[in-house]
Amino acid sequence: MTIQTPDWVKHAVFYQIFPDRFARTTRLDLPPEMQVPLEPWDSPPTLEGYKGGDLWGVMERLDYIQSLGVNAVYFTPIFRSASNHRYHTHDYYEVDPLLGGDAAFFDLLEAAHDRNIKVVLDGVFNHASRGFHYFNDILENGPNSPWLDWFQIEGWPLSAYDGDKPANYKGWWNNRALPEFNHNNPQARELIMRVGEYWIEQGVDGWRLDVPFEITVDGFWEEFRDRVKAVNPEAYIVGEVWDDASQWLDGKQFDGVMNYLFTGPAIAFTAKEHVVMPLVESVGYHPYPALDAKGYAEKIDALLKLYPWEIQQTQLNLLSSHDIARVLSVVGEDMTSMALATLLLMTFPGAPSLYYGDEVGLPGKLDPDCRRTFPDEPDWNRDLLEMHKALIALRHAQPALRTGKYQTLAAEGNCYVFARTLDTEMVIVAVNAGEQAIQVRLADMAMESGTVLYGEGSVDWLGDRTAMLEIPARAGMVLGNA
Repeated sequence: MTIQTPDWVKHAVFYQIFPDRFARTTRLDLPPEMQVPLEPWDSPPTLEGYKGGDLWGVMERLDYIQSLGVNAVYFTPIFRSASNHRYHTHDYYEVDPLLGGDAAFFDLLEAAHDRNIKVVLDGVFNHASRGFHYFNDILENGPNSPWLDWFQIEGWPLSAYDGDKPANYKGWWNNRALPEFNHNNPQARELIMRVGEYWIEQGVDGWRLDVPFEITVDGFWEEFRDRVKAVNPEAYIVGEVWDDASQWLDGKQFDGVMNYLFTGPAIAFTAKEHVVMPLVESVGYHPYPALDAKGYAEKIDALLKLYPWEIQQTQLNLLSSHDIARVLSVVGEDMTSMALATLLLMTFPGAPSLYYGDEVGLPGKLDPDCRRTFPDEPDWNRDLLEMHKALIALRHAQPALRTGKYQTLAAEGNCYVFARTLDTEMVIVAVNAGEQAIQVRLADMAMESGTVLYGEGSVDWLGDRTAMLEIPARAGMVLGNA
């Protein structure tokens, strides 16, 4: 079969926003459910507390988001919930009142689309919450509830809150706050399908699917794709799968996954001994042990062989997310390591995704610390911000960096060089993660000349399609035709 993925994703740069922590609106005419006590914005994040970021606040900062060069936003969950992260869904058809409700969301969606910024929502369809109406009815009415079969009830009485008693129903990872759906139930399954369709009909541009590997019912994700794509063939469907995702990337289910198989090697190669091990040992993307250029090349070549090229171009590539410590903290706040990793991120096949605040130097350890509020402007790292803007602009300016084929050219010591080639255009990216300056000779090139478009280093063209690169220690460069 011919695999089809949304063309716009190949040209997208995403910005991931955790809504409670990005921006509070400056509007004065707030509805009463938003006029509530909140934690101080600049206090450390907590597991249960609300900071009060909202969707009108995001809308008011679209100028900033657009100034980065970002043209797509992925929101962690926005639906009604009793948690600051909103993975405990109460109502899939209602935007959380504390975020401004439906009114704020539709204002934001229109404003984003006016700027040609796409909007992708988080779909939490493996489990709901104790407050989800159909499960709450079971808590109220016990065996008399008409929705018993929507969940996986194992016995009576249910204990939704008292941890000293058995829950007697299946919760995600035994978390009684997250009752799992029975996806074999036709009505429960149909509800999820209709939710998927509904928000695409409202103009949303895609879904990021939370823990989709937990749903193992035959044909579930195939049907989800068919129904979402029937509404909008260009809707983006991206799954949260941390490891080999081949079984979901067959062209019949997802367009891509959160590409943690890129994240780990990119950090392991660029940061090496700077990686703070206590921040990464308990999570599954493995930015360790340190990699030299050959080790990085092997990891990347294996990754690029895993999936069809059409899928590779719509992977969601990242260095940080709400589930892991922020990259700045992971690399021990070594700015060079972060700069080199970001260079790899912005030049790799697939759509790069920035986690809000990374671009201005926001640190963050493991959850909940990785969900800090966006800092005030005096606290921004301006150099880091300008670096992100420059790399995003370069990606937009060079079509080869978006859809060009990928080829490793050299992997010597701690220096890795690769090319992105589109038709007759070639862009070369070189990263020297080592402590010594290095020279790299590239022969039989598909280009006869080129200049340094970004970074540190120089190139000497020797004739006969041969170039000599000089790259300082702990530096990177991009070579091409302006």
